[in-house]
Amino acid sequence: MQLAFCLYKYFPFGGLQRDFLRLALACQARGHVVRVYTIEWRGEVPEGFEVLLVPVSGLTNQRRYARFTAWVGNDLARRPADRVVGFNKMPALDIYFAADPCFEDKARTQRNRLYRMTGRYRHFAAYERAVFAPDSRTEILMISPLQQPLFQKYYGTADERFHLLPPGIALDRRAPADAAELRAAVRADFGLAGGDLLLLQIGSGFKTKGLDRSLKALAALPPELGCRCRLFAIGDDDPKLFRAQARALGLADRVDILRGRSDILRFLLGADLLLHPAYNENTGTVLLEALVAGLPVLTTAVCGYAAYISDADAGRVLAEPFEQACLDQVLAQMLNDEPARRRWAANGLAYAEQADIYSNAERAADVILGNGR
Repeated sequence: MQLAFCLYKYFPFGGLQRDFLRLALACQARGHVVRVYTIEWRGEVPEGFEVLLVPVSGLTNQRRYARFTAWVGNDLARRPADRVVGFNKMPALDIYFAADPCFEDKARTQRNRLYRMTGRYRHFAAYERAVFAPDSRTEILMISPLQQPLFQKYYGTADERFHLLPPGIALDRRAPADAAELRAAVRADFGLAGGDLLLLQIGSGFKTKGLDRSLKALAALPPELGCRCRLFAIGDDDPKLFRAQARALGLADRVDILRGRSDILRFLLGADLLLHPAYNENTGTVLLEALVAGLPVLTTAVCGYAAYISDADAGRVLAEPFEQACLDQVLAQMLNDEPARRRWAANGLAYAEQADIYSNAERAADVILGNGR
């Protein structure tokens, strides 16, 4: 079959983008043909992919996205596809991979009433409605069980259109046999002594992921503990505001903000704790990547995959509503309790051996290739 995948932007280190790539490769491996429509592509193009850079521009995202939709629609009219799969909400999709949370819920619970009078709101609300409305025929691949009730609350979407997928953690994130040697090497590379504690935060979109919260918590540690700690934040985002915050908090020499990179496993193995105090997060793939690497996790309950951390007893999950003082306190407790960190690490590794947290792409490919118009 000819498959058409649509996403606004591809770069190698985004969670949505990695989900797309694994799924497209899984479909290609079954003998199907992959065509990709995108406005921007960064990184290598897999062999056999037809990647079309859609030539659209506009002063606002909604204008660019509307023009993208029109351009793709015209191209598909000339060169039809058997399935049209979207990783962003837009009209005329056969399949939508629900990587993003419910826009309408965020607009009504996190914004004031005037926001719903803006052009931005009208555009994104209409695009979400095109996917989830009762008369839509789009099949929905869900990766967060927390979101389905919200979509159904606002749109009345039928149960049978939802397909809940397991997570899709890459097997190369699991701790290898030489994990101890790799841990020692990365700590030596960054000049970390035996008693030093490395905190890790990973994810593009530093604001959404709560990097500001992490910096405040690091600054609040007791001096005798805080002086032993370093924080590495890794992701594709503008670091200026957060570097300024680190300087204002007196943390400039203890915080490194790094661009997205491909050797994340080394950092997962070299760190002592993953911090992920997100404001909102549909899933939080990095939580499970830390779990399977044996790295304890401290996160917030808004993350769709936070329940896995609780089920595995692989760290701590902060209840909502979020309180900075609670994060500060729990971080200090976790860093002071080395036996607990060893236990959480062992629990995560044991969970990785038996839980189905790897087959997202394969299960999604089953739905795509077995459903459609």
